Amino acid sequence: MFTKNNGKTGIILMTYGSATTAEHVREYMQSIYKGKAPEDLIEDFENRYRLVRSSPLIAITQELARLLEKRLGENHVVESGMRHLAPTIASAVSKCRVRDAKRITGIILAPQFSSLIMEGYKTAFAEAAARHGFDARQATVAGPWGTESHFIQLLADRVKNSLAELNKKYGGNVPVIFTTHSLPKRVIEKDPDYLVQLQTTISALRERLDPKLQWHSGYQSAGHTPEEWLKPDITDILEKLRGKTPAVLIVPIQFVVDHLEILYDLDIAARKQCEDFGIAYHRIELPNTDSLFINALASLVAENSLTNRSRVD
Repeated sequence: MFTKNNGKTGIILMTYGSATTAEHVREYMQSIYKGKAPEDLIEDFENRYRLVRSSPLIAITQELARLLEKRLGENHVVESGMRHLAPTIASAVSKCRVRDAKRITGIILAPQFSSLIMEGYKTAFAEAAARHGFDARQATVAGPWGTESHFIQLLADRVKNSLAELNKKYGGNVPVIFTTHSLPKRVIEKDPDYLVQLQTTISALRERLDPKLQWHSGYQSAGHTPEEWLKPDITDILEKLRGKTPAVLIVPIQFVVDHLEILYDLDIAARKQCEDFGIAYHRIELPNTDSLFINALASLVAENSLTNRSRVD
């Protein structure tokens, strides 16, 4: 339970954003590309959205905010904000101020992140905070949280439960593929800590799993640019597993809410590749609004509060 303090604390759950349906794709892509999105890319993503029908990212994130606020109690207000499309980070900051927040904390809903890639979140957050009268000590963004204990336990439980069923069904040691969002290689050369964060999360997760686990780690959802992106891609891993396993279990460790990069990149594209290779496709359910994930976010709020208090002291 969080104790009373001088004024409410606002929490803003920040995500990249998403079109909800194909009809919203053009606006979404133009926001990302600052009005210069290639027409063929817009059409490609419109087709993807038609296949998945809709992305629940915004709705789930708003529900997460509601549940987290209930979990934290009356001294906190929680809003959700997106970098692209509404509700924006700026609108979330504004709502926190209207709801009498005296300080605000932003939590990026990605357990691991490159400081270079995520700088846009911090900029949007800081600019909105300044406009609404929060000074630098009153507006902070939590750092990476890829080893938070509730989060790791949630993933471990889902992997264990899934493997128990799959190993029984297929009569063998079904391999796990840990996936994370790919980045351009140039970004990692400037900010290698992203790779360290990923490996730390995988290590923490494997400590709670069978030591005989067969596992691979790779990347997914590489961008639509000609530059070199991180390898191995999940497509490369599946190619190597062709003919060697009857099934795989995909375990996203960076994505926490269902959206296009799960519903299309994995559940449609990766599933199709698995079918072509004679491999049964399976993946764990994402955290979404699970109570353990709410506990993970609450722990981040408490940790960030203590850290900020020590800085002020």
